[in-house]
Amino acid sequence: MSSTRVVAVLVSFNREELLRRAVESICRAVRLPDALVIVDNASTDGSVDYLRSLQLPCDYELVELTKNTGGAGGFTVGMAHALANHRPDLLWIMDDDTEPHRETLSEALELWQNYPAAETPALIASRVLWTDGREHPMNSPRTRVGASAAQKSRAAKFSARPIRSASFVSLFVSAEAIRQDGLPIVDYFLWNDDFEFTARLARHRTALASEKSVVSHHTKVFDSNTVDIGERFFFEVRNKIWTFSRSSALTTGERLLYGGSSVRRWFSMVRRSSSRAAVLKAGWRGLRDGLLSQPRSNEQALAGVHQLPAWKLQVSADQVADFSVLIPVYIGDEANRFRRALDSVTIEQHRQPAEVVIVQDGPVDARIAEQITEAEARLANVKVVRLPQAGGLARALDAGLAECSHEFVARMDADDVSRPERFELQLPYLESGYDIIGSALEEIAEDESNSLAYRPVPLDQQQIFSGSSFRSPFHHPTVVYRKSAVLEAGGYGAMASVEDYWLWLRMLHRGAKAANLSQPLLKYRVSAGAYHRRGGKEMFSAELRLQGKMLKAGYIGPLRWFGNVLVRGGYRLVPTSLRKIGYRGAFTHAPSAAGRPADSPER
Repeated sequence: MSSTRVVAVLVSFNREELLRRAVESICRAVRLPDALVIVDNASTDGSVDYLRSLQLPCDYELVELTKNTGGAGGFTVGMAHALANHRPDLLWIMDDDTEPHRETLSEALELWQNYPAAETPALIASRVLWTDGREHPMNSPRTRVGASAAQKSRAAKFSARPIRSASFVSLFVSAEAIRQDGLPIVDYFLWNDDFEFTARLARHRTALASEKSVVSHHTKVFDSNTVDIGERFFFEVRNKIWTFSRSSALTTGERLLYGGSSVRRWFSMVRRSSSRAAVLKAGWRGLRDGLLSQPRSNEQALAGVHQLPAWKLQVSADQVADFSVLIPVYIGDEANRFRRALDSVTIEQHRQPAEVVIVQDGPVDARIAEQITEAEARLANVKVVRLPQAGGLARALDAGLAECSHEFVARMDADDVSRPERFELQLPYLESGYDIIGSALEEIAEDESNSLAYRPVPLDQQQIFSGSSFRSPFHHPTVVYRKSAVLEAGGYGAMASVEDYWLWLRMLHRGAKAANLSQPLLKYRVSAGAYHRRGGKEMFSAELRLQGKMLKAGYIGPLRWFGNVLVRGGYRLVPTSLRKIGYRGAFTHAPSAAGRPADSPER
């Protein structure tokens, strides 16, 4: 049997006959799932009695909800239970009107295991047929717009094609991708929950439609577009508006593309309806709610119905480890901001550090010195490393890292603010075997409650490694890492101004296991001179040194070196006003979008 652990998740509601067929088909398969989680959405037709009586040849968990939460709620609950209780590598998602064929799972698994490792799919959608054997139009994803000829050719060799989104009718999903990007959103009741979820996971990852993994979908009608949508038009419009404005699922260009397609679809729905006035009224309400509201967190949406288990990355009690926080401070920092940064990584954290190592990089003014002395008195296990002369950030961090007592170290700057859940979310990754974990961040100015911008990050190993040849894959103040992995790579070294980027490259090329979390776990303070400091002759020289080292080490080739010097070097030399515009346009999002689903970071 394959070593890949597959957990099937099936959602049921008042279709006992179809439910029985689905379960029996799963059990007749060439390859059984390792576990089956069935979520019943408060059925009243006898389905629950049948589900309670099941004896299956694999692990089985039944979750009974007290209210019909729709597919969005059912799949969210089912995935959470699968992740929390059954240790999946791959989740297999389906409705109760889905009939798997004997080789549905085995064919998808073969595709997932044999695809090139650098592009292991986050999603695989089965080919879906209607009851008469025709391709089902409701569940036939389009080939990914913009997919390269190489991507299409590579997928075709495995009888597949690249896609951008898929339905929940026999969908295989990487457990790691869900842990990084989150569950479906419960408030996307009835419409577009699968579109938002799959587009979010597939934005920066490989997603494929398999030709060999096949299921039958027992819907009442062949083409849903011929059905009068009625009052449900409210959910279609509201949820699409949410997807376009509140989710990180789509790029700006895709929002325009899908937005135009949606408007055409809406006109078609209204035209086909026998109650156009009612449909238009429902659509207007959906438009209003989509613009003026946002989805609740999954915990809020399920309050009184079901409490989600602790589905995020879990570690056993004997794996939970103490950790150090490493924070340098120098004469250019402000005492009140330093105090705020310290509090945010100590007394305000849900999971607090066992040690704080403060590196005083040379002489500081009296107010900062006073804050350091006070921190030694009021905070537990504070260790201060006082360097007689300022030697720069890299030297300070290497000195501080040497004094850290614990294997796990969290970085922090003296003027930023960590969110209370930061270490609670990041440390389990190190405890489960990762070497470095970062996150997205929010830019702030003096008022930390006012988010200026959201800076996203590449999320998984593939994205991080492939993008590292052009730009740093981590926001330095957000990272937690293994001390041993940093030291094995040579520490920060002597690459002034780009020491963090050079360290990440060396770690990644030594095989460090890495990930970023999409939640902005740190508020990064952008001062008036922030963009000025990114440019100038010194930064240009540092850029040239970095690119030369990257070329010499074999991390990049001559063409990439030339492109980097042209683009990154040119960025260092343009006027500050243009540098700010260029950086914000290329690497930040508006804070209203926040670059993440509305239930993050609680999800």
